Amino acid sequence: MISLSDFDYGLPDDLIAQRPLERREDSRMLVLDRAGQRWEDRRFVDFPAFLRRGDCLVLNNSRVIPSRLYGQRAGAGGRVEILLLRPVSTDRRDWRALVRPGRKMPVGEVIEFGESLKAQIVERGELGERTLRFVAGDVDREMERIGHVPLPPYIRRPDEQADRERYQTVFAKEKGSVAAPTAGLHFTPQVLDACREAGAEIAYVTLHVGLGTFQPIHAEQIEEHRLHSERYEITSENEAKMRAASRRVAVGTTSVRTLETSASRGLNGETDLFIRPGFDFALTGAMLTNFHLPRTSLLLLVCAFAGTGFVLAAYRHAVEQRYRFYSYGDCMLIV
Repeated sequence: MISLSDFDYGLPDDLIAQRPLERREDSRMLVLDRAGQRWEDRRFVDFPAFLRRGDCLVLNNSRVIPSRLYGQRAGAGGRVEILLLRPVSTDRRDWRALVRPGRKMPVGEVIEFGESLKAQIVERGELGERTLRFVAGDVDREMERIGHVPLPPYIRRPDEQADRERYQTVFAKEKGSVAAPTAGLHFTPQVLDACREAGAEIAYVTLHVGLGTFQPIHAEQIEEHRLHSERYEITSENEAKMRAASRRVAVGTTSVRTLETSASRGLNGETDLFIRPGFDFALTGAMLTNFHLPRTSLLLLVCAFAGTGFVLAAYRHAVEQRYRFYSYGDCMLIV
């Protein structure tokens, strides 16, 4: 049995990045060499230098939706915060969501978002999850108009207009995520061109980030934890690029989970794959990732790829060297 407490580390609050850098590509990059069990401090602009001909860079092109809505309880009043997670009906009127304050919101309660958008709670789920049915208004149109960027709670400020662009990769295309695939935030069109010039092919996968990625682990024995499922898709054209590669360099944990799911479950569907130490990687040859919160499934995935002791030692080095952590922070390349 593996204990969650084995995946902890100390982090001063002031190392949690509250805003992005002025330029995406100015992030620092800690490079981990698994074979040599060593690391070096670099800059993200050096990333293309670590690619070689025959590589395939795998990017998650999911686009973050402004899925945080603020409304009021119809009749009773009182502010309500909604985080829309995913549509569960073909007409996109029924959505899984997190509701706050959830305990006070029974099935049948109606929430009003301004004058034109209303939703009713139709089902209660686990861990605060609810199913909402939008009974008035166009939810997609109103979300773009009044929705807020769903910044994670460790960013201790309200979202701003600038976050609509910066909490989004430059290659984001398919709408559906409620958190950014943050390893991709460092790329610019110029860096992507440099990756191609280095000889790497670029392929895209789509995994819409939801609870499966950011839900905390509640079980101390991690074998007891189950991830929520998330939708993924790989087109046949992109799959062919990845299959032809001599090495697949996955950008972000979501790209890793999509790759490894596709090895056994095909090119599209739902994944609840929980990658933890002991996992046998079938397709991932290298990985670019941000620094992750302690005691999370994301950190466990990185430890599975590079070794728990090695990763946690590198994290301690990153703290000592004052790297910036989490979504708007610096990154780590594992080769």
